[in-house]
Amino acid sequence: MDLNYTPEDIAFRKQVRTWLEQNLPKTEIRNLEDRLAWHRKLFDAGYLGMGWPKEYGGGGARPMEQAVVADEMARVNAPAPTNSLGLGIVGPTIVVHGTDAQKRRYLKKILSAEELWCQLYSEPNAGSDLAALRTSAVDQGDHFVVNGQKIWTSAGAIADWGLLLARSDTKVAKHKGISCFLMNMRQPGVDVRPLKQITGSSEFCEVFMTNARVEKSDLIGKLGEGWGIAQTTLGYERGGRALARVTNYASQHSRLVEAAKRMRRHGKPLIEDPLVRQKLGRIWAEIEVERYQALRTLTLLERGEHPGAGGSLTKLSYSELEKRYMELALEILGPYGQLTEGAPKEFQLEIDTAVGERGSWAYAYLWSRAGTIYAGSSEIQKNVIGERILGLPKETRADRVGGKA
Repeated sequence: MDLNYTPEDIAFRKQVRTWLEQNLPKTEIRNLEDRLAWHRKLFDAGYLGMGWPKEYGGGGARPMEQAVVADEMARVNAPAPTNSLGLGIVGPTIVVHGTDAQKRRYLKKILSAEELWCQLYSEPNAGSDLAALRTSAVDQGDHFVVNGQKIWTSAGAIADWGLLLARSDTKVAKHKGISCFLMNMRQPGVDVRPLKQITGSSEFCEVFMTNARVEKSDLIGKLGEGWGIAQTTLGYERGGRALARVTNYASQHSRLVEAAKRMRRHGKPLIEDPLVRQKLGRIWAEIEVERYQALRTLTLLERGEHPGAGGSLTKLSYSELEKRYMELALEILGPYGQLTEGAPKEFQLEIDTAVGERGSWAYAYLWSRAGTIYAGSSEIQKNVIGERILGLPKETRADRVGGKA
């Protein structure tokens, strides 16, 4: 693992930091139009799709350069670009598995946010067990007809297109009968319904497809290759922003320490409580573990290697840490940690949420519960780690119920 930045990386970080100082929005981003304007400013500066091929609008940048931009944006709490699923999941999937025609048609419009995207994977009875999905895609000669339901679809309410997994063959093993498609969300037969979450917002949607149409030219890869393509997609989702995530945690930790200095218990600052200091120190140590895990992943990417099953280590580690961290935050902040608005400034946490809202400690705590579910639940990550890294035998249903395999 390489723990050193090259002189070129240091110079590039300085360049990005200077650009952000000059271009960071001066007023709070409040709606989709504001976010699109900020997105296009990042696009014009060349800070989106940095690793994509230049001929399709990308920058051909190294993984480290991409990580530096994400890290610097996290350092100043810059608003995220819109079209995050298009940038982080759909685009890379098209780059790897798409045809030249698909790359020419879609990639530049993803980068510029001219077309917004969502991911149509999970179903009511096929979330962590994605291979159990039932949405069907039936070949009609010149196109496919899609029927079924998807759920937990982030950004579905604003999406123009969706990356769809659907069953194209019911006669083969469930992993082999799945295909991957690009589907127009703005057509008759596609009904999108926002879902109200415990956070009070509606990042997620459920999507109903009734005789929806997918063109033959919008099949990604070959029929039956959807499961393998999905593994590429989830790999991007699990490992993409590891270093920036650590920077976010470190920034939040500093605010939590400052809050503990201002909070008083029995007439003394809360930070003087040895147990509080111990818990804050333990969380900081865990954040540092995440930092080195991120650098390990970056080292692999810089060598042209894919993290593979190691992405499950990253996903399991950061999602479980985030949950423990937010539980500690609410323990320290007490009633102030439960306020979504109106808390004194020193007890506030402004975060940029998935739909462009500015959150709070209370919001962050509620959202942290989702991290152990989305992009593969913690239980699924443990299975992957056990089977593909530790080499343990695959668990069967008989094992789970106490019988013989």
